[in-house]
Amino acid sequence: MSPGSDAEFDIHDPQPLLIVISGPSGAGKDTVMQRMQERGLPFLFVVTATTRPMRPGEVNGRDYFFVSKEEFARMINEDELIEHAIVYGDYKGIPKQQVREALESGKDVVMRIDVQGAETVRKMAPEALMIFISTESEAELVQRLQTRKTETADSLAIRIATARKELKRVQAFDYMIVNRDFHLDETVDIIRAIIEAEHHRVKPRKVTL
Repeated sequence: MSPGSDAEFDIHDPQPLLIVISGPSGAGKDTVMQRMQERGLPFLFVVTATTRPMRPGEVNGRDYFFVSKEEFARMINEDELIEHAIVYGDYKGIPKQQVREALESGKDVVMRIDVQGAETVRKMAPEALMIFISTESEAELVQRLQTRKTETADSLAIRIATARKELKRVQAFDYMIVNRDFHLDETVDIIRAIIEAEHHRVKPRKVTL
C-alpha cells in the first residue's frame, strides 16, 4: 500500500461475549452478579441450576434455579446442561439452551460458575472470557467464610479447604479482580472495563457451543 492511499479495513461485526465470573467461595461472586443486575448493565445473565437449599434473601430464578435432585438427574440424562458438578455436596449446572439463546440474541452473556465448572467451560468454549474474582489474601477469604455462618463446622472446613485450593487455579483465567470489602461498585466497574476493552480487540473472540 503506497503512502497516502486509502486503507481498507475489515470492520468486523461485534461478537457477543460469553463471560464467566468465577472464583473461590467467599470471594463475592454472587454479590458481584447481583450488583451488576441492580445497576441494569446491558448483559444477559445466565442462572445456574442447583440442588442446594435456598438461602435467606435468595430468589428462585434470579439467584439460582432451585431444583430437586430428581429434576437435576433428568437434566443430566437429557443432556440439557453445558456443565455440571458436585459442589460442597450439592449439584450445580448451567442450562445449555439458556446460554445458546442468549448468545443468539447478540448480547453479551454473563454466567457465574465455580472454578471447577469454569475450567470445563473453557474446554468447551476456548474463546470464553474468564474472570477470576478473589480477595486480597487467603486469610481474608477464610474470615469471610467464617463470618457467613451458613453451615456446620464440618461443612465450613470443607469449604475453606476447597477455597484455598481454588485460589491456586487463577492461572487458568484471563483476568483476576480483587473484590475488596466496601468496594463492590469498583469491582463491577473493572468488569465493565474489561468487557468494553474485549470488544475492541483486533481479533474478536468468537464463541461457539
